[in-house]
Amino acid sequence: MKTFRIGGVHPAENKLSAATAIEVLGLPRQAVFPLSQHIGAPAVAIVKRGDKVKVGTKIAEAGGFVSAAVFSSVSGTVSKIDSVTDASGYRKPAVFIDVEGDEWEDGIDRSPELVSACSLSSEEIIAKIKNAGVVGMGGACFPTHVKLSPPPGVRAECVIINGVECEPYLTADHRLMLEKPDQILVGVELLMRAAKVNRAYIGIEANKADAIRLLTEKAASHPGIEVVPLQMKYPQGGEKQLIDAIIGRQVPAPPAIPIHVGAVVQNVGTAYAVYEAVQKNKPLLERVVTVTGRSVKHPSNFLTRIGTPVSQLIEAAGGLPDNAGKVISGGPMMGKALATLDAPVCKGSSGVLIMDDEEARRAEPQPCIRCAKCVSVCPMGLEPYLLATCSARGDWERVEHEMILSCIECGSCQFTCPSHRPMLDYIRLGKGKVGAIVRARNAKK
Repeated sequence: MKTFRIGGVHPAENKLSAATAIEVLGLPRQAVFPLSQHIGAPAVAIVKRGDKVKVGTKIAEAGGFVSAAVFSSVSGTVSKIDSVTDASGYRKPAVFIDVEGDEWEDGIDRSPELVSACSLSSEEIIAKIKNAGVVGMGGACFPTHVKLSPPPGVRAECVIINGVECEPYLTADHRLMLEKPDQILVGVELLMRAAKVNRAYIGIEANKADAIRLLTEKAASHPGIEVVPLQMKYPQGGEKQLIDAIIGRQVPAPPAIPIHVGAVVQNVGTAYAVYEAVQKNKPLLERVVTVTGRSVKHPSNFLTRIGTPVSQLIEAAGGLPDNAGKVISGGPMMGKALATLDAPVCKGSSGVLIMDDEEARRAEPQPCIRCAKCVSVCPMGLEPYLLATCSARGDWERVEHEMILSCIECGSCQFTCPSHRPMLDYIRLGKGKVGAIVRARNAKK
């Protein structure tokens, strides 16, 4: 089986909810919609206090080309435009809606029937994706229409679908592949047409043998789509690592992007969202979220309306355990601890991990022993110990030279460090500082 060439680690899988079918979560009493649920410019609210909305009503327009519209996932009344502490821990502008019933906008096809025929052109498909507010569902939340609109002089050769889900504990994508395979494959065909390519690869790790078998069987009737089984190795879900694993090409350092090696990478959840947007006229207003943890009573996968508070998902999974130490948005490798359980589910919310006291407690950092384990596991070929040390000292010129912006923040370095040094914390700090310096420098040109 294939895998990527540089670095990687093998954390325990802990896929506790892999066999649990997707359940539909009930409606919240109030839904909160941050205007920054994606990479790029924040969306701009187009509703005001007192406005009535339905499920599928657009409540915020994209704030630029690299941006995405936001749609209401509930029906009710806009109570206020305020700010909310989201999963990042920062306060962001948001639309608050008090829920009243469950009335949907006309034109959204809610029937379960598969719609496979599509006569739309590439440009029309991209327009529908943009108008539905679809973004990358794997966590990065890059607006999907932007990925499908390459810069001049560059063209795609293939679409790569990320069904890896290498982050420990999370099973939302796995369940989606098992329960919605036909819809996903139609979504892949739509992405192929939008990208003007005739080849697509669906990468799935070997620990999802049931999904590999099912999609391989179903893909036989979809010319140009191939399911590629992959060895288990973290962080294979990173788009650069996935491209290397599947087509053997390595994406150069920024500003190079996957399209420069002929690949357009989309998450399996994004393929499903594209199907719903194009074939069902349904904007992105709900997603599958895993709620899990060793102490969680009922590890589950919930189909959740965007804007639902995390606390409601935890209650549906059996409540917050008595020994809870941290609640993580995402998984243990790349996720971030939540500052509040009132944080809303957003477009990129793949999971909620509840760590017990023992798991959540960090070991005391010790001096670096120069073992270079962090260097050997870095999938980007960087020197994490150096990036972390220079970031801690505020040497931004040095870390920029050492290509800190190439870091994908996978956490492999910190995972393998025998001295328990908080490398990823310092590298994230350094990336933020250097990114701001680079943007300011470019603005002066």
